[in-house]
Amino acid sequence: MDAVIENLPTYWRGFSMTLFLLGVSGASALVLGTIIAAMRISPVASLRAFATVYTEMVRNTPLTLVLFFCAVVLPTIGSRLDFVTAALIGLSVYTSPFVAEALRSGINGVPVGQAEAARSVGLGFGQTVGLIVMPQAFRMTIPPLINVFIALTKNTSVAGGFFVFELFAASRELANANGDAVIAILLAAATLYLVVTIPLGAIAAQLERKWVVQR
Repeated sequence: MDAVIENLPTYWRGFSMTLFLLGVSGASALVLGTIIAAMRISPVASLRAFATVYTEMVRNTPLTLVLFFCAVVLPTIGSRLDFVTAALIGLSVYTSPFVAEALRSGINGVPVGQAEAARSVGLGFGQTVGLIVMPQAFRMTIPPLINVFIALTKNTSVAGGFFVFELFAASRELANANGDAVIAILLAAATLYLVVTIPLGAIAAQLERKWVVQR
């Protein structure tokens, strides 16, 4: 435990970067995923086709490959992004189709009659989706969306393989420097991940119970 206590500043530096990656890429993925979900139900066939191809292609591509493209391939074609920005883009893009699919399941749960009623009073597609459908879809899909963000928390560790000093990279560095305390160092890193994921899981379960009762 001495190795853990002595290196708390290093842990904090890595953990704060993990939180930063989670917050920024999570918010970006939520915005992008909402747009993709709206495109999936758009009356414009080309938008539906683009959203379907995007979702299937990105969702079935390994995250390591997405981050490799952002951190290694893009600089070879003139990109000047630093590694943290590249990681944020890669995590946001990779997570967005999972957000979109969660929202689409919520959209499918909204009674069709509500959208028809909105159109009958003169609301356009954008107004119907933004004012009627999406608020209800978000309400129904917050628990699965939180599960997506729990997965994103763990996925931030992949950024540690691409020159971003987050929690995984910090624990790897400390393990290499303290070979006699590897187990304690890794357990401390795992505990910090749990500090984020367990509360998120508890929030998801509580919201799910609350809204099941309300229905």
